[in-house]
Amino acid sequence: MLSWFERRLDPYPPGDPTQPPKGLLAFCLHYSHGAKRWLFLMALLAAAIAAGEIILFGFVGDIVDWLANADRETFLATEGWKLGLMGLFLLLVMPTLVFLSSAIMHQTLLGNFPQRIRWMAHRYLIRQSMTYFQDEFAGRIATKLMQTSLAVREVVMKLLDMVVYVVVYFTGAVILAASSDWRLALPFIVWVGAYATVMWYFIPRLGRISQAQADARSTMTGRIVDSYTNIATVKLFSHSSREESYSKEAMEGFLDTVYRQMRMITWFYLAVHTLNALLLFAVGAIGIWSWLGGAMTPGAIAVSLGLVMRFQGMSQWVMWEMSSLFENIGTVRDGINSISLPRVVADEKDAKPLGEVEGDIRFEKVGFHYGSEKGVIEGLDLHVRPGEKIGLVGRSGAGKSTIVNLLLRFYDRESGAIRVDGIDIATVKQDSLRANIGVVTQDTSLLHRSVRENIAYGRPDATDEEVIAAARLAEAHDFIMELADAQGRRGYDAHVGERGVKLSGGQRQRIAIARVLLKNAPILVLDEATSALDSEVEAAIQGQLNMLMENKTVIAIAHRLSTIAAMDRLVVLDKGRVIEQGTHAELLEQGGAYARLWNRQSGGFIDMDAAEEAAE
Repeated sequence: MLSWFERRLDPYPPGDPTQPPKGLLAFCLHYSHGAKRWLFLMALLAAAIAAGEIILFGFVGDIVDWLANADRETFLATEGWKLGLMGLFLLLVMPTLVFLSSAIMHQTLLGNFPQRIRWMAHRYLIRQSMTYFQDEFAGRIATKLMQTSLAVREVVMKLLDMVVYVVVYFTGAVILAASSDWRLALPFIVWVGAYATVMWYFIPRLGRISQAQADARSTMTGRIVDSYTNIATVKLFSHSSREESYSKEAMEGFLDTVYRQMRMITWFYLAVHTLNALLLFAVGAIGIWSWLGGAMTPGAIAVSLGLVMRFQGMSQWVMWEMSSLFENIGTVRDGINSISLPRVVADEKDAKPLGEVEGDIRFEKVGFHYGSEKGVIEGLDLHVRPGEKIGLVGRSGAGKSTIVNLLLRFYDRESGAIRVDGIDIATVKQDSLRANIGVVTQDTSLLHRSVRENIAYGRPDATDEEVIAAARLAEAHDFIMELADAQGRRGYDAHVGERGVKLSGGQRQRIAIARVLLKNAPILVLDEATSALDSEVEAAIQGQLNMLMENKTVIAIAHRLSTIAAMDRLVVLDKGRVIEQGTHAELLEQGGAYARLWNRQSGGFIDMDAAEEAAE
């Protein structure tokens, strides 16, 4: 039965994720889409349960009066049917309402609702632009995602469950007290007004503190995660103490918000307790005074004092719930600032998949500045024919990596156009564009998963045989078979650690090459692809890279010019412009910028043949 309720709300809704709105209410409504009918039903049941409890309180007062005045001989004959109906209400109707409310709250909403929010927000964030992740701690983003999903659930459910229940209960209590004697309703009305004033004063202040606390918590977590992620650098520079200070600064900022919150709560608690004491005194005094004057029955006094005691417990509960509500509102507001951001690079509404391409690439008067006034790429014209292999050459900052980033649409060009097979890449879906491009970078990052999963990331539907074949081509199979992790997994099942930390730089690079071999995209980008390899391994892999480059359009970047000298064409860049291009031999003959770079590099290496001849 309970599993039926668990299946009422899909925790993984389909559909393309969209940017959530900035406003608090709109943000919560955006992530409540699909769950609204269950939230409404939960609120309706909360109101019904509150009304039912007030009915029971009123009936208790009637019983007290009946017992005080009724004849024992005729009591059941005159009042028995009322007792029977109330018994059915108490034993059948109320448990049914409570069961439905609990099942919807706990089975349908509490688990599925935040998971649904996490899923929707994660799908939006994972499609965010590269600049978004470059400007934030990964740990901070993850923390805000988790905090915000739970906070949205708490805000929406508390407003629709707790607030509805309290409003109905307090209103019903005042009406019940007034039905016994209008004078008894006065203390309740005054108390509700005073209680609302206390809440109005304290709760928003607690909310602002909570927003600051959520941000401080995210910063604290982000700094700690940053230290752990870069633990090798921390240890290499012997900066454990410095990292402690860096983390402590964030921890102290977080603790300061905790102290401020606790001070506010102490005064809040004292104010509510004082109001409750005054309500009990006022209702008791009015009740006894009216009874002495014969204007009130014992049942009315019993009901009123019972309601006061219930109010005392409920007011403490409401205080903490409202405090938690505004704490979560602060967390949601903080999360909005990180989640509800537009994508710097976004697909057009009518963007279509690129499909398979031949690999004709054109940069037409492309300009890009990384948002600064000084140009990185200015008026770039470059044509790479299908199947052509070019090498990009130039000093650091010449624009080589920027050209690759623009081709991959990690950034959008600011002027001009970039076309693949004549199609402007700004008009196609980013995923379809990148599906046609295989990339091996200098800074290889592996997923904290098995070797098999990392290689198959290039083509998830690949068989084990295809994965192993790619590893063999990348000269990686032998060392993979010797791998083992702390859980005893071996070979292709061994996990490589966060970012591949358990492997050497050369091992990570060979797995990355195997991944691209398996992907077999028509366009290949090699960005310092063999920089992490020693000369022997590089020589062994170079032949496989040559095979990989066959029938592909290749753009290669290398500071070590010998690795790209055999390319069909070398393009020399300076300040984002093409200043020379041609084959290795042609550029050396010209004696220009490339020749100077080549002579500077080759001058630093010994000509082994010449040395051997001299030794003879």
